[in-house]
Amino acid sequence: MLSSETLAGVVRSREREGTLSVGESWEEMKDKMKVEDLDAGFGKKTVLEKISVGFKENSVTALIGPSGCGKSTFIRCLNRMHEVTPGAWISGKIILDDDQILEGDPVQIRRRIGMVFQRPNPFPTMSVFENVAAGLKLNGVRDKKLIASRVEESLRGAALLEEVGDRLHHESGASLSGGQQQRLCIARTLAVAPEVVLMDEPCSALDPMATAKIEELITQLKAKYTVIVVTHNMQQAARISDMTGFLYLGKLVEYGPTEQIFSNPHNELTERYISGKFG
Repeated sequence: MLSSETLAGVVRSREREGTLSVGESWEEMKDKMKVEDLDAGFGKKTVLEKISVGFKENSVTALIGPSGCGKSTFIRCLNRMHEVTPGAWISGKIILDDDQILEGDPVQIRRRIGMVFQRPNPFPTMSVFENVAAGLKLNGVRDKKLIASRVEESLRGAALLEEVGDRLHHESGASLSGGQQQRLCIARTLAVAPEVVLMDEPCSALDPMATAKIEELITQLKAKYTVIVVTHNMQQAARISDMTGFLYLGKLVEYGPTEQIFSNPHNELTERYISGKFG
């Protein structure tokens, strides 16, 4: 594990390159999504406790913390995937713009809040084109020209069009490399025009070269979307995020600009985790 000083150096390098956009005025930035007093769990077990946080519009937020701290449960709560698990429960508020999403239709919510999972999950019997078009068709889009345009736009947005443009219709999504499959899943998410993109450890199953492409893509996506990424890799959090939240034992210990979290954490527990003293 890298030292907190080294991680801070990564952040400072991003500042010099102009890829770190959230500074001291972060509290004045608009929240695209807010969580208030969120509790969640399974049966009698509480996994998340009294979490309150705001996710800034057009920014990348990284959620870090040791295994089992509730990161994946938390991100699944944000688009109501958590409730799909038998015995799961949730209370509190999750607000997207002015809408309390726990009171809305989960299907409509998932159109506005897309999800990219840890392992790429392309539909193996569908072509590359059909994989990206699947969500549009499920949402009732029938205009073939519109579908073709959205598929091309989404593949371009996922930095994949140039690599697969000549095999869209005659090659299975499952035939692509691991990194390409993950970008295909990102394109599938983008095709339905979400407002927020959630990613649950999207690079954990990828090699370093594929990881670098996904990280570059994440930093580009914030121009159009609010992006929230769960990662076990603190170097990655320092490279890609504007804001960072540290979770421990189901609680949000600290949240703030990535620069501050890695350079000058306010909580001793955060400093201990970042410096590798536990986790």
